[in-house]
Amino acid sequence: MNGQIVKLFAFILALFVLLLGFTSYWSVFDAPGLKANSENRRALLLEQRIHRGDIRSIDGQVIARSLPSGSGKDRIWIREYPYGGLFGNPIGYSYTERGRVGTELAHNDELIGNKSEFLSILDELSGHKQEGSTVVSSLDAGVQQTALDGLAGQAGAVVAMVPKTGEIRAMVSTPDYDPNLIPDDYSQLNSDPAAPLFNRATQSGYPPGSTMKVVTATAALDSGEFDPDSTLDGSSPQTIDGVPLSNAQGESFGQIDFATALTYSVNTALARVGERVGAETLLDYMDRYGFNQKPEIDYPSFQLATSGVYDGSSLLTAADAIDVGRVAIGQERLLVTPLQMAEVAATVANRGERMCPRLWSKVIDVDQRVDELDPETCAKVMDRRTARQLTEIMKDVVSEGTGTAAALYGIDVAGKTGTAEVSGRPGCDAPNQAWFIGFAPADRPEIAVAVTVECTSGYGGDVAAPIAAQVMQEALDG
Repeated sequence: MNGQIVKLFAFILALFVLLLGFTSYWSVFDAPGLKANSENRRALLLEQRIHRGDIRSIDGQVIARSLPSGSGKDRIWIREYPYGGLFGNPIGYSYTERGRVGTELAHNDELIGNKSEFLSILDELSGHKQEGSTVVSSLDAGVQQTALDGLAGQAGAVVAMVPKTGEIRAMVSTPDYDPNLIPDDYSQLNSDPAAPLFNRATQSGYPPGSTMKVVTATAALDSGEFDPDSTLDGSSPQTIDGVPLSNAQGESFGQIDFATALTYSVNTALARVGERVGAETLLDYMDRYGFNQKPEIDYPSFQLATSGVYDGSSLLTAADAIDVGRVAIGQERLLVTPLQMAEVAATVANRGERMCPRLWSKVIDVDQRVDELDPETCAKVMDRRTARQLTEIMKDVVSEGTGTAAALYGIDVAGKTGTAEVSGRPGCDAPNQAWFIGFAPADRPEIAVAVTVECTSGYGGDVAAPIAAQVMQEALDG
């Protein structure tokens, strides 16, 4: 055979394989990305003619609904959000002009009534029009409002979740935004320096301060390296990884037990715990808690940040040069999301089992058939005995330690405060990032919370803890 013909045939074959590869990638592997792309309006234009299902709160309030515009063949459906900014994050929006985000995107198939190809053909043959199902979210309107009121305009986030099921009862990010304004005011909202479209609960990486000590204590107790009565050196300052480290206000505690060190958040003692546990073990327990991976939640991936130790944009591992003593107390280059820290609190509350977080509770189709959430365990983080030990210490944090402002009348609360120093952070004119994580009732937990407030002169115990108390009380009363 002519050599030139062979080369031409090989070239054409290569082009065909390349074309097949790209076509397969676009139609199969990247199909979800193409559908989610706000520049791809074809699907959105087609879906405007489908009656999109409602999104409701767990307590029955309509969070999102579709209203008709036009009539006959020209009728389309336009999204409306009755609660305005209360659910802007996390419910998101769905508009032809700007695409979809949040729950509107994560549950789009249910909301527009997408079925299997076989069921869709049956509907067409029977003359049924495609119609969306109702998605009942796990969010509680009362708990959501209480969290928003508690932040009182301060930039920050609150996540409240049910330890046994992973259901999110509140997810608040402030500043918030009204999704009804997206079609007209998107450019202004998107360029706002306060970033209201950014879901701080799932996208913001913050230094966790001393709330990280719960993770460190888990590794220390569960690995068997320490027990609550182990003696630690709480003197201040001490040299950790070649650099002096002090306790808050320079207080020196001398010889104390492990439980006391966690109750009073003694930096030097717990940094030494981190050094003894070691980077490999500490990072293993971080992995168990869900660090170093995207959260396993029904929410768009591009709206989820990964918690972990960072060098620029790269996650570090135990093989990298890490100051493990400072990671153990929530310093170094550790960044976490409020969702991640809510998972930490909920895992201790749930006796060591980390449930996959969920923003939906059930789906009700047009024929009133119900598909209910089946809670799923994401990981077994620790032994039940370890969880009980942590709970007892975290109860002391609230009853006599740094978290007394989170106490509830007649109800035992378990928690941990945190105050991370953020002086010099761009756009921040105050020194601290305030935190509180916890759960209640401590011995039969029904709700777990994580609260963080940006750029404050206060501390976790006096800024974040009272907000957590309000949210927990509302969740328990409901």
